[in-house]
Amino acid sequence: MSVVPTFDRLPCGSRFLDLSRPQVMGILNVTPDSFSDGGRFAARDAALRHAEEMLAAGATLIDVGGESTRPGARPVSPLEEMERVAPVVEAVAANLDVIISLDTSTPAVMREGARLGAGLINDVRALRREGALQAAADTGLPVCLMHMQGEPGVMQQDPQYQNVVAEVREFLAQRMAACTEAGIALERIVLDPGFGFAKTLAHNLSLFRHMQELYALGRPLLVGVSRKSMIGQALGREVGDRLYGGLALAALAASQGVSILRVHDVAETIDVVRMIDAVQSAQ
Repeated sequence: MSVVPTFDRLPCGSRFLDLSRPQVMGILNVTPDSFSDGGRFAARDAALRHAEEMLAAGATLIDVGGESTRPGARPVSPLEEMERVAPVVEAVAANLDVIISLDTSTPAVMREGARLGAGLINDVRALRREGALQAAADTGLPVCLMHMQGEPGVMQQDPQYQNVVAEVREFLAQRMAACTEAGIALERIVLDPGFGFAKTLAHNLSLFRHMQELYALGRPLLVGVSRKSMIGQALGREVGDRLYGGLALAALAASQGVSILRVHDVAETIDVVRMIDAVQSAQ
């Protein structure tokens, strides 16, 4: 196995996330139109039950999102997103001992979510929406910056790269610089290559194979490939049949030193992480 970088821990509000081993982030979409589980957990009580199940399965973070970012998804107003997200964040914070991640690009949701107990801001737009950079800085929370060209509605129409790895690395470096200028310390930044966001299958596969080049930026990585189209395209599988491909990618990511795996299937991914840890810890 390759030598991988090690990180310490990430301050997440009132909690700390151990970065010395891979952590599993459970996906909690409180939307009616997400590509995999749209509508299943939109109601507060259903969302809380699912969060409980993912925590019991071993998740250390729950990623709450109120805006679908699948290709072609309709835009959501800040008010509508807030009405979806805030009650769920409040319920999870009040009932579960887990780090809550806000999957949002909306400044008002960042501020209110932080007030209600969230511990991480996970933004697919890398804090490029107007006011988002300052809002994130004001919360004092760590941020995850993801690479994406354009907007979700049109991002897959014709993505173009001369060198996908180099261009993703340069984009993330620029966003890191913007964050530090705004007062967000480097120690509070996590990076996401953005698999499936404005990338063809060839782009995704090349980026995954050479992902370790992103460690030159000196920050931990989050990877989200669970049930995504890159698995479907590579294996010829529909959304409901992509578990094994996703677990293969989770194992590859964990063995490459990725710190956070963002997944739908928590229990199965936990087994992958534990098995890899058992081998790597053996004498």
